Amino acid sequence: MLNLDYLQKVLVISMALSSITCAFIQKTKKHFKKSKTITLYSFLVNMIIGYLFCETFTSVDFPLSLWVGLFSFIGADTIYKKLEGKLAPYSEIVTKKSKIIPEENIINEEEH
Repeated sequence: MLNLDYLQKVLVISMALSSITCAFIQKTKKHFKKSKTITLYSFLVNMIIGYLFCETFTSVDFPLSLWVGLFSFIGADTIYKKLEGKLAPYSEIVTKKSKIIPEENIINEEEH
């Protein structure tokens, strides 16, 4: 079964990385003449910086850091918007720290 919660977290990391790598590539692409070269350069930059970003700022392991780099290269923002109805809003991810248990599921010691 597809773990949408896990996918969502990887996409959020990819969106942050995407803005960083986009700015980096825009500043450094003047050294390349052909668009094919720029595409390959962009892919390599996203994969390398994706790995380093995940190692430094997240608890994501090596294989997932490659997915972060790939999603960043493809455009994490676009992917996230396509899955918008299936994923929780970003604000909910950030503020979600505890689980809410309905009152009827709480067991009181007095009842036993």
